[in-house]
Amino acid sequence: MGIIPRLKNIIDQIASWPEEDQDELAEYARDIEARRTGVYVMTDDERAAVEEGLAQLDRGEFVPAEEVEAFWKRRGVK
Repeated sequence: MGIIPRLKNIIDQIASWPEEDQDELAEYARDIEARRTGVYVMTDDERAAVEEGLAQLDRGEFVPAEEVEAFWKRRGVK
């Protein structure tokens, strides 16, 4: 079964889009795929951020609980 015509039309146009728009579309597609399969595949940037966070944890670099509470309070979450 081939790609439906309206999807093929937009796919043909994507190559002319700015890179940031292509990246945004790729994010949406990854989110849909994750929802359908139950598996989320991290981007290289996400993986690097997680690895940096784990390295900070290993170094004992924590944000005090009071700062975390204040952060969420400023945003109306707590």
